[in-house]
Amino acid sequence: MAESRLDPIQLDAYKPLREIVFETLREAILSGKLEPGERLMEIQLAEEMGVSRTPVREAIRKLELEGFVVMIPRKGAYVAGISQKDVTDVFEVRAALEALAAGLAAERATDEEIEQLDRSLLAYSEQTIKQDINGIVKSDTDFHDLLYKCSRNARLETIITHLREIIQRVRTVSLSQPGRSRDAVEEHRQIVDAIAERNVELAQNLAREHIYNAENSLLKSLKGAQNKHD
Repeated sequence: MAESRLDPIQLDAYKPLREIVFETLREAILSGKLEPGERLMEIQLAEEMGVSRTPVREAIRKLELEGFVVMIPRKGAYVAGISQKDVTDVFEVRAALEALAAGLAAERATDEEIEQLDRSLLAYSEQTIKQDINGIVKSDTDFHDLLYKCSRNARLETIITHLREIIQRVRTVSLSQPGRSRDAVEEHRQIVDAIAERNVELAQNLAREHIYNAENSLLKSLKGAQNKHD
């Protein structure tokens, strides 16, 4: 990083500094300011943002947990890359698991849980209107977590948990694409309607289609990033 690409941190009375630093670095990765394979130097990042090394170190640890950063022994922290093969692999698994979860939810979800799904759609819509990517990602994550819970299948939830890091990474990139979060809300609404109608096959098909749409959004992003560097 020969030149400064990060703006100095603007303090927020409602957020801890480590969270602001984390969001700043994540946004820099998503926007391409910090490129895949690039080494993250604590001292330089701290200087660019005008903070100490401690919140930078904490932010890098959190970025690693969410799949944005990889730690290489005796070398340090690097921005993680996403290959087309990574995307294809994770979405093939997600399509199967999401369809299973939606179908089971159509059979097993209580009326109260269906109401919770409806309420989560409202929260998601609000974040989409605000165009707050952090809120959008959280709302999307909350919706899918609730869907897994409605499946009443603990093994399914466990498998999804093991995939959480890579899912969060691809989810954030996909939902950052123009118009994708708005489309996702409508797709979620159709899934909830199918669950409420106890239509297992329709819920499965809609959930599968939802994941394929998210995959297409992400692949467009990757192709766009690749074209910029060609």
